[in-house]
Amino acid sequence: MLNHLTEGPASAPPLLLGPSLGTSYALWDAVAPELSIGHRVIRWDLPGHGGSAAGLIGPGATVGDLAGLVLDLADSLGVGRFAYAGVSLGGAVGLHLAVHHPERVSSLAVVCSSAHFGGAKPWEERAALVRADGLEELAGSADARWFTPGFTVPGLVRDHREADPGAYAACCDALAGFDLRDRLGEISAPTLLIAGREDPATPPAHLREIADGVPGAALVEIPGASHLAPAERPDAVLTALRGHFDGGAKRGMAVRREVLGDAHVDRAQGRQTPFTARFQDFISRYAWGEIWTDDTLSRRERSMVTMTALVAHGHYEELAMHVRAARRNGLTPDEIGAVLLQTAVYCGVPAANSAFATAQRVLAEEDGAAG
Repeated sequence: MLNHLTEGPASAPPLLLGPSLGTSYALWDAVAPELSIGHRVIRWDLPGHGGSAAGLIGPGATVGDLAGLVLDLADSLGVGRFAYAGVSLGGAVGLHLAVHHPERVSSLAVVCSSAHFGGAKPWEERAALVRADGLEELAGSADARWFTPGFTVPGLVRDHREADPGAYAACCDALAGFDLRDRLGEISAPTLLIAGREDPATPPAHLREIADGVPGAALVEIPGASHLAPAERPDAVLTALRGHFDGGAKRGMAVRREVLGDAHVDRAQGRQTPFTARFQDFISRYAWGEIWTDDTLSRRERSMVTMTALVAHGHYEELAMHVRAARRNGLTPDEIGAVLLQTAVYCGVPAANSAFATAQRVLAEEDGAAG
């Protein structure tokens, strides 16, 4: 089985991250921990790279073979449907999965990759070179192929040097035979393409070709990034992936409006300034886009928990807002009163007294508006 690292809550939506040829899952070190806040992130190593056994593939391997190993890994972890992002060869694996196993891929991001890799000959020549002479020469030129001038990640270059030559060559065989250009129109998963503007290996034109072929696909070009964009420009890659995979702010804004009402959200948005914009995005993305969308608790239950917490901390303006939200979430005035009575026992009578006053005012306003 492929060596892998799992991060994030076990109950969170799964997200698989695939590496490029010559690297390990360390390629995602600057991105995966942030993604794991809202996803069960599973990053894996190619055969003969990092901690994966070299014998998992052999001469004549295909991208389909690598995709099969990824599915075996997902199955072993109890993961059925998953989001997927991959760099270069890892991106090719994602494209193969989206075409041949669409029922498994909920969303796809292809990073610094291609639907073809320049024809078979260069890869056949590289495979022959590595089988004959090992990886030292190629590892020596890794910085020039992977990064913009002056930038490097020594650990990734070391991964390249320490990869198994036979497995590396088999991965070259897979790239030599890969060409999905005539199948791109079959991809139904929401797809994001991320190009490094300075990438000599898979230039932005290769990503544009995929974007043009996949229905509804989006393309992001990252300035100052070469072939290993997640290592060189992790913040830009993270921003793009977050927006694509969770749509947290957009989804959260929809839930926020459902719970708090359009009038309140419109007022909050109207008061937004450049100083508060990131905080508003934080609320929409995390509070409403992740917590309030988790169906472990119903919205009624979340309203009860929220009102109790607000009473405990004396946040009565927020309480008024959430009394209205509780009504919108289906709680009756009697149920709201029962929650506040509970707070009298555990949060204190003075706090509950103020809470009852706030709730009574809100409920009276609602009754007046209804009348």
